[in-house]
Amino acid sequence: MLNFFGGSHRMCSGLSRRSFLSVGSLCFGFGGFSLADLLRAEDQAGKRNSHKGLINIFLGGGPPHQDMWEIKTEAPSEIRGEFSPIATNVPGIQICEVFPQLAQRMDKSVVIRSVVGCKDRHESHQCMSGWFPDDLKALGGRPSIGSAVAKIQGSVDPAVPPFVGLAAKTQHVPWSNSGEAGFLGAAHSAFKPDGPGMENMKLQSIGLDRLKDRRRLLTSLDTMRRDIDNSGIMAGMDAFEQRALDVLRALDVLTSSKLLDALDLSKEDPKLVERYGDGKPYKYQYDGAPTCNDHLLIARRLIEAGVRVVSLSYGRWDSHGANFDLVRDHGGKLDQCLSALMDDLSARGMLDDVTVIVWGEFGRTPKINNGAGRDHWAQVSSAWMAGGGMRTGQAIGATNRLGEYAKERPVHMQEIISTLYHNLGISTSTTTIVDPSGRPQFLVDHEPIRELI
Repeated sequence: MLNFFGGSHRMCSGLSRRSFLSVGSLCFGFGGFSLADLLRAEDQAGKRNSHKGLINIFLGGGPPHQDMWEIKTEAPSEIRGEFSPIATNVPGIQICEVFPQLAQRMDKSVVIRSVVGCKDRHESHQCMSGWFPDDLKALGGRPSIGSAVAKIQGSVDPAVPPFVGLAAKTQHVPWSNSGEAGFLGAAHSAFKPDGPGMENMKLQSIGLDRLKDRRRLLTSLDTMRRDIDNSGIMAGMDAFEQRALDVLRALDVLTSSKLLDALDLSKEDPKLVERYGDGKPYKYQYDGAPTCNDHLLIARRLIEAGVRVVSLSYGRWDSHGANFDLVRDHGGKLDQCLSALMDDLSARGMLDDVTVIVWGEFGRTPKINNGAGRDHWAQVSSAWMAGGGMRTGQAIGATNRLGEYAKERPVHMQEIISTLYHNLGISTSTTTIVDPSGRPQFLVDHEPIRELI
C-alpha cells in the first residue's frame, strides 16, 4: 500500500488539517471499491453517458424561514420582522427583498415553505442523511446521502472521489460535519480537502524527485504487468481485473489530479470568480462557518470533474440576536453566489443534471426576542432547491399567518432527501444497503416530493 500524504493547508476559516489519498493494490480508498468491482458494476448497469450531481449547502444554525422565503406581511409587528417581500419572475411567488437576483431565477427554483420532521439540535446530520444521529447508532449510525451514493454508484472517474466535503472546520463541530459514512465505514466517508490549494493531494511523502518522471513509474507498472502475465496469473484474472490493472497505468491520478485542478480557482476565468464573489468580510461567524462564496464555485468545478456529491456549510445562522442584520449580510452574499451558480450550471448545460439544495437544521421562532433575534423553532423550517430535472417555478407548502406551523402541504425532511436520491438516479423505494448485521436498510422511509418529479 502506498500512502501519499501532504502538508496541511489553511482553509478560509484559518484552521488547517491533514487529509490523505491511499492507493493500494487494485483499490482506491475514495469509494472503497476496487477498480475491478467498479468496472463490473458499470458493465452491469450499462455505460454512463453522463453523471448526476448534488450540491448540498447547509446553513448551519437554523435560518429564519419567515425572513427568507415566506415574509409574513399580515403578522403583528412582534412577529413580522423588518423585511418586505419582492415579486419574482413567477407570478404569485414572492420572497425576501435580500434575494433580488434569485427572485429573477424563480422559474428555475423551488421554495419549500413547510419543512417538518426537524429536531432542535444544532447539527447537520439530518440535512445530510434525513435521519437523527441516534438512528442505528449501535451499528455506526445511518450513512449520509454522499456516503450512500459512494457505496451504491461508486466513482465516475477513478481519479476523483464520488463524495467531497468542503465544510470549513467550525468551533461548534457538528456544523462542519459534511455527512458521515455511518455503518458503511470510513471507506465511504467524504474526502475533505484542506482548501482550494489542495496541497495534500501532492505526492510529498515520497517526493517527486524519487519518481524522476512519469515514464519511470509507467515502466515499473508495465514490468509488473509483464511479470504477472508471464507467471500465468493474468490468465486467471477475469476481464474486469485486467482492465483494472490497465487503469492503474493512468498516472495522472498520482502526479497531476483532476481533483487538484478542480480545487484550483486560478484555473478559472477571473470574471466568473468575481461573479461568485468571496463572501468577505466574514461577519456574524462566531463559532460557525464563514460565508465562503467561492466554495460554491469549487463545488461546480468538482461536479464537473466527476464528483457526485459535494456538501458544504455556509455561514452561521443561529440568530438569537441581530437576526435582521445577519440575514441582510448572509442573505445578500448567498443571493450573489447562488444566482452565479445557477447561471454557471445553466451555461454549461449541467443544471438539469445537478441538484442544488440550501437548508438548515430547523427554523426560527415566530416571535422576535428582546435582542432583535429569533430563537430555535423545530416545528417548521424551509428549503430552496434548483436544477436536477425537477419541475421548478414552484412554492410548495405554507405556514399559518404567524409562521408557527405548516398549514399547507407539510413536507418531511426525508421527502427532500428522497427527492435528492431520485434526482441522482437512485430509487428509494427499491434500493437498500446492507448494515453490519447483514440486514438490508432502505435509504429513507419517505417517497420523493410528488410535486417535483
